Amino acid sequence: MIHVDVTIMGQPYKLACKADEERALREAANLLDKKMSAIRDAGKIKGNDRIAVMAALGMAAEFLASKTANGGPSMLEVQEKLGAMHKVLDNALTPQENLF
Repeated sequence: MIHVDVTIMGQPYKLACKADEERALREAANLLDKKMSAIRDAGKIKGNDRIAVMAALGMAAEFLASKTANGGPSMLEVQEKLGAMHKVLDNALTPQENLF
């Protein structure tokens, strides 16, 4: 495991991941930062937790809308992908909990 420093909405996070997952983790953090910052800057939603939920919902909707009519992922495949992403995020965020 390696430690990766990222910043989301101005808040620094030290995350842990496998060396071969670093690039994907950095890209995911960057995308999340952009989505959450855009929601915050729009000024309609207050509170980081609400901003995070709205960003997650928007990203999930974009993901589901991106499937094609021919051969797009089934809901089971989407659920499996989301489960895998949750596992990666849990592994990355668990060491963060020990800092507080």
